[in-house]
Amino acid sequence: MTIYPIETGNFKLDGGAMFSVVPKSIWNKTNPADHNNMIDIAARSLLIEDGNKLILIDNGLGNKQSDKFFGYYYLWGNDNIDDSLQKYGFTRDDITDVFLTHLHFDHCGGSIQWNKDRTGFEPAFKNARFWSNKNHWEWAVKPNAREKASFLKENILPIEESGQLNFTELPCADSDYATHEELGFDILFVNGHTEKQMIPHLKYKDKTLVFTADLIPTVGHIPLIYLTSFDTRPLEAITEKQKFLETAVQNEYYLFFEHDAHNQICTLQQTEKGIRLKDIYTFNELFN
Repeated sequence: MTIYPIETGNFKLDGGAMFSVVPKSIWNKTNPADHNNMIDIAARSLLIEDGNKLILIDNGLGNKQSDKFFGYYYLWGNDNIDDSLQKYGFTRDDITDVFLTHLHFDHCGGSIQWNKDRTGFEPAFKNARFWSNKNHWEWAVKPNAREKASFLKENILPIEESGQLNFTELPCADSDYATHEELGFDILFVNGHTEKQMIPHLKYKDKTLVFTADLIPTVGHIPLIYLTSFDTRPLEAITEKQKFLETAVQNEYYLFFEHDAHNQICTLQQTEKGIRLKDIYTFNELFN
């Protein structure tokens, strides 16, 4: 198995929205805001080459939305998924599986693109199986009022219409974890951010690498109560996060950040103030 970090692009989000009840005087130290109160956000994916499988975890915002839409998110930088794949000798057509942690637009928008004559949509990875889970899929296609702006039908429905949609197994009633037998990694299911968000745990070079998605978006979100206002069940999110943080320290997990524009990977440590950042790594420092 070989794993590659894939940079699909960068954008900005309101710092207050990203830290909810935490005061700006605190979160601005780790995630400095610009004059519009916006903070830097990455859309970083993970590519797993394992035998004849090439698995992409999440795929960013994509490029099919309108200029008005993207204007809300202040796109910046030159990263894009095609150049990032090409860096390692791959194209979209090589992808065999696209695993979607959840269906918010900044995680799955790159799944679907305009067709050639721009009369409709088609999968951006024509040879891939797309993986969600049944509970989250039903949650996304019939969105609640709070999440409706994050679940865009043009990102979701064409996956099912293409016949490429697959559902991974849900955990047993007494567990939060399930193993994806076909893709070869364990999944933590959490419900605080959205229904049945999936957090992949990868065994790689004697380390456990966890793709944190929106469970812990950035290094600045490591402290327990540092949640985003996008979490639909904040009290449940705190409980899930505490359990995960304790497990991560105990098992020396390496956290891979999807949304931290300036930090790729970190470890954690127990301190008098709670679980906090220990060390920061780039992917190349850790695995090359």
